[in-house]
Amino acid sequence: MSICLSQSKVIESLEMDSQLLNTKVRYSVYLPEGFDESKTKYPVVYLLNGYTGNETDWVRIGLVKNIADELIKGNDIEPLVIIMPDGDDRLYMNKEDGTYPYEDMFIKELMPYVERKYNIKSEKKFRGISGLSMGGAGSLRLALKYHNLFGACAAFSAGISTKEEIINEGDRSFNDYFGRISPSAIGAKGEARLTDIINEYNVFELIASKDVEQLKTVAIYFDCGDDDFLAVGNSMLHIELLKKRIPHEYRVRNGGHTWNFWIDSLPVGLEFISDTFRN
Repeated sequence: MSICLSQSKVIESLEMDSQLLNTKVRYSVYLPEGFDESKTKYPVVYLLNGYTGNETDWVRIGLVKNIADELIKGNDIEPLVIIMPDGDDRLYMNKEDGTYPYEDMFIKELMPYVERKYNIKSEKKFRGISGLSMGGAGSLRLALKYHNLFGACAAFSAGISTKEEIINEGDRSFNDYFGRISPSAIGAKGEARLTDIINEYNVFELIASKDVEQLKTVAIYFDCGDDDFLAVGNSMLHIELLKKRIPHEYRVRNGGHTWNFWIDSLPVGLEFISDTFRN
């Protein structure tokens, strides 16, 4: 007798009440085939959007459902739940004055909420995080900062900048981007731009502050296009991880800062993360 399982699905723009932010937080979710009938718990990937994007980007542009369906069907990845929160252009960090603690909301409210609601395994090895651009930087930073929570990270075209790049960035792009978390840095020049919160954004500073052995417990994958304006920062991260002998996978492919690149990256990243679920 054949059993007809429920089809996989994506539900867009669901809402969670956040007490920390005093507002509703939107997220989309991918649920694998058979989820509704399943009594078992699932591994999870938190998939983060880029700057100016939202919780629908990976669904409407990034083909997340088609990609996940094909990978699961081919047994290339484990059946999993994918949570896509709205990054709200907050760099996945707390604002420096404490008025908008996005990072705290993500860790203390969103993760426990969705992991209860969607029958998600709570062990570190079954929790991955991924994202593009701003979301790539966010996934790396959160995975390394909260190495006790995440078993794997896959970052695409991550928004990684060296101190020199931050200091020399054009005024408009610096103020628009970093002003989201550090209003005190708006209009600043030179090293005055390197406020405490911007230094915390800097993944190089984070790596320097952590125990290397703890960082080694996170499986790390990241890639970048050879024509991407973020290529220098990603290459420097590769060198820094090599110096500290932190295992990682780094790939440079032909391409720029585009959805064509990220759509090609997603199946690679999901397979990389799923390998940690299996191992």
